This record gives sequence, C-alpha cells and structure tokens, in this order.
Amino acid sequence: SLGWQGDDAPMIRAFLALPLPDEVLSALRVQQFLLPLPKRTDPDSFHLTLVFLGEQPEPVLEAAHERFVQTRVPPFPLSLNSLGLFGGPKPRAAWAGVAPSEPLTRLQAKLDHAARSAGIVTESRRFHPHVTLGRFQPPGIEDIFRLERAIASGSTFTTPAWQVDHYVLYESRQTKQGSVYSELARYDL
Repeated sequence: SLGWQGDDAPMIRAFLALPLPDEVLSALRVQQFLLPLPKRTDPDSFHLTLVFLGEQPEPVLEAAHERFVQTRVPPFPLSLNSLGLFGGPKPRAAWAGVAPSEPLTRLQAKLDHAARSAGIVTESRRFHPHVTLGRFQPPGIEDIFRLERAIASGSTFTTPAWQVDHYVLYESRQTKQGSVYSELARYDL
C-alpha cells in the first residue's frame, strides 16, 4: 500500500519511469552540454517515461499501484543510441532515444494496460521512448539550423547498455523552477 487514506484525498500528478544509472546520466549531461539548446532540462530529473498517468485521486493511484505490483517481466538490457527533436519544422524539445527494445515495449504495454484497468485514461499516442534533454519555445530560424546541425553531428551518440531491473512511480509537482519529481514506489522486475 502507498499509505493514502481519506475521502478528501488530493489529486496527484504521477508517471511511471525508468531511472537511469550514473554512467548513462553522465553521458546525457555531456551531450546536453554540447547541444545549443535554448533551454535545458534539469539533468537531475533525467528519466525515461513509461506511462504518464496525469492527475489522479489517491484511491485510483492506489488501485493502479496494486496492478503495477503484479506486473511481471524479466530484467533486460537497454541503451540510448540516438538524438532528435520533437516539433517538426518548429522544434519544441530535444531528446536522446532508446535503441530498439522489444522487452521495453512489452513492459510499457503491460503497464499501460495495468493503468487503464485501474480506470486511468493514458495517452493514446504511440510510445516513443526517450529522455528529454531540453524543452523550449520554437527558436528563430538560425538557431533551429544550429540545433539541427548539432543533433545531426551527435548522431554517433550512444550510452553503455545497462540492465533494467526496476521502474518507479513518481509524483510530479509543479514549482516556479519547473517540475520536481519524488519517488512514490519502486517496482523490481
């Protein structure tokens, strides 16, 4: 149990994600530094989102937690091996992408199903596993060219593979400085 009770339970903004090991975080910090990003994501908040759960009342999150505990997949290796931009001709975010991984896709689908069976409406868009390096207003045309060139020249970006052996339920709190994440529960594979 997550230890919540009461009818006046607050809404909790939550998501499931893979935390990243130190050597991967180091590689991401270096890559983020090398990119001419208009605005960077706080490196301390780097993670790989599996399922965004949105704002949920505690009892719904508790029901989802019970289902996540029962979700079973074996540990698997994973690595990052690409860089890209979201937003097409007007980029709004830069990301590091994951090497294709059937076990990751399977884990994400199982967790999405578990969340839906607890009554949570999850995002319907296709799962595109990534770590966000920066979020920003679309920059001017010259800055877009510089950013696209830097992303293309970083196309050899890779991280060491690591063994994924757990995932985490995080709470996301909005502050003036941005989102702050805190661990609510850890699930071992």
